[in-house]
Amino acid sequence: MTKTGVLEHAIKLVQCESVTPLEGGALDYLQQVLESLEFECWRLPFSEEGTPDVDNLYARLGTGAPHICFAGHTDVVPVGEVTDWQHPPFDAVINDGVLHGRGTADMKGSIACFVAAVEDYLAQKSAPAGSISLLITGDEEGPAINGTKKMLGWREEKGEKIDHCIVGEPTNPAKIGEMIKIGRRGSLNGTLTIIGKQGHVAYQHLAHNPIEGLATVISKILAEPLDKGTDTFMPSNLEFTNIEVNNEAVNVIPARASARFNIRFNDAHTPASLEQLIRNRVAAALAGSPFQSELSLALSGESFVTSVENELVALLSGAIRDITGLEPELSTTGGTSDARFIKDHCPVIEFGLVNKTIHQVNEQVPVEHLEVLTKIYRRFLEDYFRAGV
Repeated sequence: MTKTGVLEHAIKLVQCESVTPLEGGALDYLQQVLESLEFECWRLPFSEEGTPDVDNLYARLGTGAPHICFAGHTDVVPVGEVTDWQHPPFDAVINDGVLHGRGTADMKGSIACFVAAVEDYLAQKSAPAGSISLLITGDEEGPAINGTKKMLGWREEKGEKIDHCIVGEPTNPAKIGEMIKIGRRGSLNGTLTIIGKQGHVAYQHLAHNPIEGLATVISKILAEPLDKGTDTFMPSNLEFTNIEVNNEAVNVIPARASARFNIRFNDAHTPASLEQLIRNRVAAALAGSPFQSELSLALSGESFVTSVENELVALLSGAIRDITGLEPELSTTGGTSDARFIKDHCPVIEFGLVNKTIHQVNEQVPVEHLEVLTKIYRRFLEDYFRAGV
C-alpha cells in the first residue's frame, strides 16, 4: 500500500458530483477499480413511482465463506451556498494535509480507505480465504427506498449469504479509533393534527382554535420523558420539527393545526407501544375539550444492536487497538444509517472517519486520517480471514 493509493481514490470520488440521487460518475469509477481487482460487479438501478431513480453497485470477490461485506454510499447531501466554501466542494483540494470537499467524511473517504485496504491485501495474499464484497448505494442521503434495502433483496434472491458487514459511516468524534457503532436507535416519524372549529377572531366564543389545542397537546407529550435509557441505549427522545396551520387570513380562526415530529427510540419500545403512548398522552391532553385529533406514523427503522460478544466486534476492536492504541467505545448513539436494513441479514457494525464536519460547508478530512483508517481496514481483513469466522 502506498500513501497515494487511498488519496487518489478519495480525490477521484470526491470530484464526482453525486448529490442524491445523481450517480455523478462515482459508481463508474469504483466499478472500474474493482473490476481491475477481479471483482465481479453488478450495477443495480432501481425505481419506484414517486421516488427518484437510483443507481447502485454490488461487487464481490470470491465465492466461499467467510464473507465480509463493506457497505456504504457515494451519494452526498447538497453543498449549500458554494460561495461559503473555502475551496470548491467538488475540486477535492488538498491544503495543509487536509482533503476538502463534499463527501470527504460522509462517506467517500471511507470507501476509498476500504478499496485501498483491499488492494494491499490482494497484493500480499492474491485472493481472500473467503469472500469480500462491497454494497454501495446512491440513495442513503435520499429517501433510502431504491438503494440498500432493494439491493439486499436482490442479493437474497440470488442466494448470496453475507456473514458479517461493516458500514463505513463516519463514527468517530475526534480521533480515528474512538468509536464503533454497534447499533442505532429506531426512528419513527409522526404527524399530529388537531381539529377545531373555524370562525371569526372577533367572535372567538363561536369557534374552537385548534392552535390552542395543539399547544396543550405538545406540552403534554413533552411533559415526561419517554424513558430513562436502557443498558445499551441512551434515552429515547421526541422532537417536534414543524408546525403548520395553512391559514393566510389574519381574521380567521383556523379549523386545523398540525405538527410533525420524530422519535428516536431505544429497545424499551416498539413502534406499536410508542403509538399507544402518544395516543394516550393526546387523549389525556384533550379530555373534556371540544377538539378532535388525527395521528399518522411512519417507521424509518427499528432499533437494533449487535452483541458485543460477536466476533465482528472483537476483530475490528482488535485491529483498532493494534493500529492506534485506542480502545474503541462501543456505542449506539447518533442517527439512522443503512445498517438498519442490513441488520436483518447479518451482524453489522459501523466504523469510519471523524464525523465533525459531515453535512457542513467545508467538509474535510485530514489525509492522515485516511491513511490510518486504511491501515485499520487492512489489519481487519488480515485478522478476519486468518480467524476464518
